[in-house]
Amino acid sequence: MALPPYLTTGQRVWYYSFRVICGLLFFFLIFPIMVIIPLSFNAEDFFTFTPEMLSFSAEGYSLKHYEDFFGNSDWQSALRNSFTIAPVATLLSVSFGTLAAIGLSQPHVPFRGAIMATLISPMIVPLIISAAGMYFFYSTLGIQGTFLGVVLAHAALGTPFVIITVTATLIGFDQSLVRAAANMGAGPVRTFFKVQMPLILPGVISGGLFAFITSFDEVVVVLFVGSAGQKTLPWQMFTGLREQISPTILAVASLMVFVSILLLTTLELLRRRSERLRGLSPG
Repeated sequence: MALPPYLTTGQRVWYYSFRVICGLLFFFLIFPIMVIIPLSFNAEDFFTFTPEMLSFSAEGYSLKHYEDFFGNSDWQSALRNSFTIAPVATLLSVSFGTLAAIGLSQPHVPFRGAIMATLISPMIVPLIISAAGMYFFYSTLGIQGTFLGVVLAHAALGTPFVIITVTATLIGFDQSLVRAAANMGAGPVRTFFKVQMPLILPGVISGGLFAFITSFDEVVVVLFVGSAGQKTLPWQMFTGLREQISPTILAVASLMVFVSILLLTTLELLRRRSERLRGLSPG
């Protein structure tokens, strides 16, 4: 894109410098993640590039680490646990977070700021503190080390993301639509599903995806409140790093990076759709 001719020399220097700085930051953040992808195809059981890999020789690359992941019962059990726990926790997070956001969007609710701060506190409090608190609380309830305990813990971590995204979506919501639906005889439940939900759906889905990623990638809390029967994929990766240093971890990490890219792409598409629905960008 051509720069406007009226820019001063200082503005032009800042224009290009800013982009160089952003590029360096992007490289600094992304490069360590991208390195593991080619390493996951290493034909040897090493965590470093072999001479064959550096010379791009076919003998230096293999799919054996991916084959080990899909053929190993421990990895597959952890994968099943992750895909069992994360969707249930996401469903709870979306349900609770959406209702909380809609309630807090009402101007007549007292102490909205304090309530909001309390609900999003799991995002602020250090995770180790939350994990220790959940451990003692769930032990008292008798659900520590159970599937229910892990699901509730992950739901508590994911709910703040849903509250924030739905609240942001509700900023552009026209409350007169709710009053119009009520004047037409629609009850609160029918108004919610027929009027509010279609318009705030991108925010709800975005929050749900964040909650899913939080549950799927979380390892600290599940170590405290889970048991061997709820060993998730990140837990298995942590165990592999601590006990056997298996390069299969690189293959699993590469797959998780790929899944994260898909989810983030979906989030960006939903964000653009939400802006179009709110009239903030052209269609």
